[in-house]
Amino acid sequence: MPTVDVRPESLRSDAPMSPSAQQRAAPGVACSIPLPDDFRVADVLAFHGRDALAVAELIDGHSLHKGLTWQGQPACLRIDFGPSRAEVRLTVDGATHTTPQELAGMARRILGLTQPVENFTRACRAHPQLGPLIDRLPGLRVPLSATPFEALTWAITGQQISLRAAIALRRRLIEAAGVRHSTGLACYPDAARVAALDASELHRAGFSRAKAQTIGLLSREVAANRLPLETWLTALPVDAMREHLLRLRGIGPWTVDYTLLRGFGWLDGSLHGDAAVRRKLQRLLGPAAAVTPDFTRRWLAQFSPWRALVAAHLWAMPDECPSGNGAD
Repeated sequence: MPTVDVRPESLRSDAPMSPSAQQRAAPGVACSIPLPDDFRVADVLAFHGRDALAVAELIDGHSLHKGLTWQGQPACLRIDFGPSRAEVRLTVDGATHTTPQELAGMARRILGLTQPVENFTRACRAHPQLGPLIDRLPGLRVPLSATPFEALTWAITGQQISLRAAIALRRRLIEAAGVRHSTGLACYPDAARVAALDASELHRAGFSRAKAQTIGLLSREVAANRLPLETWLTALPVDAMREHLLRLRGIGPWTVDYTLLRGFGWLDGSLHGDAAVRRKLQRLLGPAAAVTPDFTRRWLAQFSPWRALVAAHLWAMPDECPSGNGAD
């Protein structure tokens, strides 16, 4: 595993913040992480910069500034991407005992650097349909949300609506929570802050009554540690996680598999229920294939334990990628 250079460091004064915010900025914790030669910076910036209004995430050249709630306090995560390293800084509005080693672990997870994509490439590159797509997308990793709670609430937010609508709804959730860092960035709320919002506030923010109830319920479960998302990060008991999540009203198989991918980096969820996956698979296999959810489930099954990573390759499939002549 590459050596991670960790060292305490203050937030640099050239960050995109107002002068008053610079004066208030407290020293943070920092680390430096080596990047592989095939690392796809644009994928990370596209995922975290998907809201063009930049309420909680700001993309500045090759830098990501992300507002989040860290240990109950407003925080700003900054990642500056260089040719071979990522310089990572976390600035918290308040005291924090986070170590550079802990920050490095979080950053590596967010950037997808814990995902064994080389093993996936070796295992699947010879497949007649998937292999050419892998060659077109070398080094593809799945960028993760900053926390499992963010991933789970994002998955629920996006259920059965367009990506554009989901991004707007996510923005309204952030604004309703009202957490802001001294840099001026709004912060994605933690479970305790969302649990403090009642269903009517979430409904006014644009959530359906069903989604508002689901988000409120899971936030209370996480805040009370009955849904131990942070503990699961280290243990990753997938079967128990799936069983626990599916007991919550409003959470189905797609939401679970998407959360396991974006929140925990688990690469074997079957995302056959994802409309974009099926649409791209249809293009990959050609018009002769009848790409139903069941067909997609069976097609993805051949790639276990990499099913979710295959789905991510389909998401990223270039528009000009030629279609095949049919399914296997």
